[in-house]
Amino acid sequence: MAYVDDYPDASKLVRACFGVSFVALGLGGFFGLIQALHRTNVFRGFVSSADYYTVLTGHGVLLVLVFTTFFIAGLFTWATTHSLERDVPSLTLGWTWFAMMLVGTALAATAILAGFVPSIDMSADVLFTFYAPLQAHPIFYIGAALIIVGSWIAGYTYFKNLWGWRQDNPGERIPLRTFMVVTTMLMWYISTIGVAIEVVVFLIPWSLGLISQVDPLITRTLFWYFGHPVVYFWLMPAYLVWYTVLPKLSGGRLFSDPLARVVFVLFLLLSTPVGFHHQYLDPGIPEGFKFIAMTNTMFLLLPSLLTAFTVVASMEHGARQNGGTGRFGWLGSLPWDNPAFSGSALAGLMFAAGGFSGMINAGMNINYLIHNTLWVPGHFHLTVGTAFALTAMAISYWLVPQITGKRLQFRGLALVQPYLWFFGMTLMSNAMHRAGLAGVPRRTAEPQYGSVDFSGVVGGMTEMRIQIAIGGTLLFVSLLLFLVVMAGTWMAERGRGQLTVNGVIPPALSGPEHSPRIIDNYRVWVAIAIGLIIIAYGPPMFDLVADGLLEPGSPAFPA
Repeated sequence: MAYVDDYPDASKLVRACFGVSFVALGLGGFFGLIQALHRTNVFRGFVSSADYYTVLTGHGVLLVLVFTTFFIAGLFTWATTHSLERDVPSLTLGWTWFAMMLVGTALAATAILAGFVPSIDMSADVLFTFYAPLQAHPIFYIGAALIIVGSWIAGYTYFKNLWGWRQDNPGERIPLRTFMVVTTMLMWYISTIGVAIEVVVFLIPWSLGLISQVDPLITRTLFWYFGHPVVYFWLMPAYLVWYTVLPKLSGGRLFSDPLARVVFVLFLLLSTPVGFHHQYLDPGIPEGFKFIAMTNTMFLLLPSLLTAFTVVASMEHGARQNGGTGRFGWLGSLPWDNPAFSGSALAGLMFAAGGFSGMINAGMNINYLIHNTLWVPGHFHLTVGTAFALTAMAISYWLVPQITGKRLQFRGLALVQPYLWFFGMTLMSNAMHRAGLAGVPRRTAEPQYGSVDFSGVVGGMTEMRIQIAIGGTLLFVSLLLFLVVMAGTWMAERGRGQLTVNGVIPPALSGPEHSPRIIDNYRVWVAIAIGLIIIAYGPPMFDLVADGLLEPGSPAFPA
């Protein structure tokens, strides 16, 4: 029987989004390899130290903005259409947001890559954390704005699909996958207001010469208002996979649908009013509001701990359904030879380690020890670099055959890839954390410090540099394996007969009927979320704006 796609318009959009995200992942991953070899002094033949910051910017923007946003847009399109059992409401609108995001990517990438050509008066070596006083070319900011606006329109299509479903199903509880998508997008709308104001009101006019100076602290604060919740914009799609697909791959079902909904509501409430924990060393922010940010950040541990319990319980249920016994013996009954399962499970395990290092980042006093050191990229390579990235690659092994109608190719490479990523990241992140504790800074091409005595550091700096270089190389090799598998699957011919992938998600052991209906009342949760933001950001932002009107800002420092 020939392959039949029940939602052809959605599949077209998902394929397009995944295609762009995989290209961005490949190029951004290559830039990551260059960084790992260059700053460790293992091999400096790719770029000069002057061009290193172009590579660093490209690595950050392509991976944490382009790869993530396109993949999430594709994943959310699949999740809503399949859980609501409705195709996308408008393919024309779908191609509109896709084209807007693609044009934005092209503009931002052009500005970044122009940094390699000194004769071109255009550059954007401002790193992913783009705020004053470093100034990029206007098309970089315009491109970033288009990506965000495109994601807003994509979110509107998810809401529109839900509204249509509610009209046809009055009184029914929102399907879990759609609930997760809508909650994530509500958080995204709230948090991106900050970066939209920063870019449109300040950075674009500033880069065009329409205004000569801006207040760096205002733009920095607006960026970090967005800069921490964007982490959860990456992580919540991974949670969607862990809660809905991973239990199925384990051979069982989700332990608790109500608990999953509570977790996503907590992320909606607490993700945004925490940005000041990135600004502990900024003197213009009152200490009391930094303390509020720290408290809110610590509360964010709760949904992560609830997730650990629920997902592990779901995996154990599946393993015991497959004959697993004993207190820990059931772990051996899990399908570790399935790359979709092993990648997702290993990503969750590594995210737990990232949570422990994140507690250090969140604490006001101990944060001073690791602020702007290599510890910080060590931390977020465990979160976005593994929790999201490895989950995205893993779920692709399960999802791409469904949206293409083709069997997964090079299965042997796919089996190896998640374990190689896990091992490479363990080496690199471990060394980054230790180097950060030793005081090695981030964001620099020259961390050699020949005049500094590191003899008291356990293992020595040479061992850490080698470990980072080896880990980064293994990560790139793992990435190449993934891209080979995806390219092979994409170009394969559709075979005859039924596709072997079963995309049906079984219902949870404890369903939505076991939770109060107020959980699905978004008006209540959005109102509370906005209230918490006003408490955390209202007074300090008022003071910052008042000071900015009275005092001159900073001139531009072209990147």
